[in-house]
Amino acid sequence: MESPSRAPSALDRRGALRLLAAVPLVAVGAAACGSGSDAPDPLIAVARAAKADAALAAAVARAHPDLAAAAAEVETARGAHAEALRREVDRLDPPDPDAPPSVPEPGPVRPPADTSAAAEALRTAVDGARTRAAELVPGAEPYRAGLLASVSASCASLLEVLG
Repeated sequence: MESPSRAPSALDRRGALRLLAAVPLVAVGAAACGSGSDAPDPLIAVARAAKADAALAAAVARAHPDLAAAAAEVETARGAHAEALRREVDRLDPPDPDAPPSVPEPGPVRPPADTSAAAEALRTAVDGARTRAAELVPGAEPYRAGLLASVSASCASLLEVLG
């Protein structure tokens, strides 16, 4: 039986080593150039929305005792989302200690006076957050995509809690 013949390689050993040595230089150059955009980090808007949703949920819980349990779940989860997203934003762009926070606190929130309107406001906010996070997943780096997908899935679960 004949041994299988090797196909001639288009890249010899030295060529492969040169190519591998050049990869880090290309990666550094691409990172230095960036996207050419000064657009804000898209996670900042998602984190702001999470903080706003947590504040809305806290206000709804105070104003509507019959919604307090479900609103408390939303407040806890969306507060955790805001914190995780803020940490990721700050990881990539460490904040200046003298600058305002990367994700500002929301202003005062007044929940709807009607219980059904308050419940609907929470559902609308959480559903919007689910959609926004899911829309960002395809274009995000792997870790961020996982974080955004987790936020979206958690919001889908919160919608079940809100009924």
